[in-house]
Amino acid sequence: MVNANTELTCIGLMSGTSVDGIDVAIVGISGKPPELKVRLRHFEAIPYEEEIRERIFRLFRPETSSVLEICDMNFALGHVYADAVLQTIRSSGIDPSEIAFISSHGQTVYHNPVPTRIGKYEITSTLQLGEASVIAEKTRIPVISDFRVRDMAAGGQGAPLVPFVDALLFSHPTKGRIAVNLGGIANLTVLPAGGSPDRCIAFDTGPANMIIDGLVRRITRGESEYDRDGEMARAGKVQEEYLKKWMALPYFAQRPPKSTGRELFGEQCVEEWWVDSQRLGIPPEDLVATATEYTIRTLAQAIRDFVLPHYDVEEVIAGGGGSYNPVLLEGIQKELPGLKIVRQEETGISADAKEAVAFAVLGYECYHRRPNNLPSATGAKHPVVMGKIVWK
Repeated sequence: MVNANTELTCIGLMSGTSVDGIDVAIVGISGKPPELKVRLRHFEAIPYEEEIRERIFRLFRPETSSVLEICDMNFALGHVYADAVLQTIRSSGIDPSEIAFISSHGQTVYHNPVPTRIGKYEITSTLQLGEASVIAEKTRIPVISDFRVRDMAAGGQGAPLVPFVDALLFSHPTKGRIAVNLGGIANLTVLPAGGSPDRCIAFDTGPANMIIDGLVRRITRGESEYDRDGEMARAGKVQEEYLKKWMALPYFAQRPPKSTGRELFGEQCVEEWWVDSQRLGIPPEDLVATATEYTIRTLAQAIRDFVLPHYDVEEVIAGGGGSYNPVLLEGIQKELPGLKIVRQEETGISADAKEAVAFAVLGYECYHRRPNNLPSATGAKHPVVMGKIVWK
């Protein structure tokens, strides 16, 4: 292993629940926790080709997916990710020989943290696609992948994983903070003032952009992928009776640790919202306003129920794509008047690049054979080294 003070140049690859593309971060990392130094050298967000994106969405639906489709797409995404890496390295001007490894999250197809009995076993499971061997073969760079499964094998939920990095990057000596990621799913990490990582808790609060984006795509027939600047939500009126139905989902009352994803708030959920809106005559702007308010209220409720009674916090640091939606941030501030809401950019770390940077850090810890999960966040029985390495 290299000297701890030597900076390694690593690549973090992230394809999230929104399926809007591949985030590629080239990161310089040195040291070891809690004195880790992280430097973003280059970042690109590369959109999926439409055929690839459509095929990914087909995987999410039992009626359009198949074993063959899953098998093929695992390898196809390996090629897509490798090409994204090679394109980013070329545009960065960084010599490929500098890259120590690629750390790839992969594309989540299904995540099931609820125990299921199979034979005499109680199992939980998760599946991320994007074959690491293909990436390594095409790039000639070692690849670390398949992070979530090791945490689940140790009794955790395999999510959320980014809180391990949140604790390193955003903890403050005197201020209690909540780091919120507004991606497809909303999740938060509680960072007590001056606290060590094992005092942090983290969990998924519910949907962030997933339902909003899905409805906008249907309303605009694919011309818009998201509600730019919250314009549709601002023009609409929240349908309180309809929102009440969705606020009653049992997930929101479940105590942390907990995690969720497309299995609860994905395409089938969007389809139900869309069919209901046609049946009830809910105007398009009202539908988007209601979905936006759903994100706001479920996040705020989670903070009120599970954070504020137990932790002294002053700030909410909002990152992810949803942090660019002023209607979301204004709504969160209105719901939580006692907390200061700040965008992640104000901390000096790009909201766009955060998750890709986080997976570079998780890969860095795996590379050094150090535990990189946060049991207080995932519910794992003990710390583990997550990630599988394919050498070049």
